[in-house]
Amino acid sequence: MTDLTPHSTRSAILTVAEVIDETADARSIVFDIPDVHAEKFADYLPGQFLTLRVPSDQTGSVARCYSLSSAPKHDQLPKVTVKRTVDGYGSNWICDNLAAGVQIEALPPSGVFTPSNIHAPMLLLAAGSGVTPVMSILKTALATGTGPITFFYANRSENDVIFAAELRELQDKHPGRLTVIHWLETVQGLPSEKKLATLFAPMSQTHSAYMCGPAPFMDAVHRGLAKAKFDHHNVHSEVYNSLSGDPFVDVEHAEVSAEEAADAAQVEVELDGETHELAWPRSRTLVDVMLAAGLDAPYSCQEGECGSCACTLTEGTVEMEVSGALDPDDIADGYILGCQAKPTSDRLRVEF
Repeated sequence: MTDLTPHSTRSAILTVAEVIDETADARSIVFDIPDVHAEKFADYLPGQFLTLRVPSDQTGSVARCYSLSSAPKHDQLPKVTVKRTVDGYGSNWICDNLAAGVQIEALPPSGVFTPSNIHAPMLLLAAGSGVTPVMSILKTALATGTGPITFFYANRSENDVIFAAELRELQDKHPGRLTVIHWLETVQGLPSEKKLATLFAPMSQTHSAYMCGPAPFMDAVHRGLAKAKFDHHNVHSEVYNSLSGDPFVDVEHAEVSAEEAADAAQVEVELDGETHELAWPRSRTLVDVMLAAGLDAPYSCQEGECGSCACTLTEGTVEMEVSGALDPDDIADGYILGCQAKPTSDRLRVEF
């Protein structure tokens, strides 16, 4: 087997350590991490994802984002869980081709679907393979947090429940903190807005909600939690979009012209606890400006589809050509996408 070579300075070649059959159509892929990349790939946050480079006969490769179902304080090695989807090239290739010893190229963990307070009471909601980032949050909260957790998990049938045995073990180990609610479509039908609102209304003033699943499920949960009087600031959702570009290439930066520099806005960027003052030409995105300044800006797709570069705008205004990775509540809360944002005010402040 020929060893793979990274296509960018940001990516790494990971070796599959183990493949675990979770259900008839879902598999977990456990990765060994080379020592040289240990810091980037082992130090991830619960709820984040990996971007994998999947070979393709037609286009050379496709990039696909898969959530980490492992927990940084609980599992020794990082793990993604992939469920086959109808006509899903990436998921079917991974389930058919990855086995122990096989290599694949990946970008470091990224994403903002992660709790800000691991000790707070949580309502975790998932449907189908949407359980993967929620499982990471659940295990991390149980291992390092202190608050009560309710886990609502919807599936078509009992045979479709991913991590069924692990959830039973966690519930047995944490009977005073964890409540697991399984919702089976074959038994209870689809979870409706009214049923969800009734079920979770008692938690509306105390819990933060984190959800992931198919769009119809997410829509029902959003409406149900709103009906139950959850503050939208306490409702967080993971949004998936297929990547159409190639994030596995290094970005080339054109020099800033004198005309661009003369009209540039000024931005104060807080990144990893440090503050940086940058000139931000109005024709450039924030990620472009940060990378040109030598900063390790978080990004993946650069198309506004993955949410890796999401940050908070605390001062100033921007325009974004694409905002698909953010829902309206995210934008109302001040989130922007660094790979899409261009300044429309003279002075801005951004926090990552």
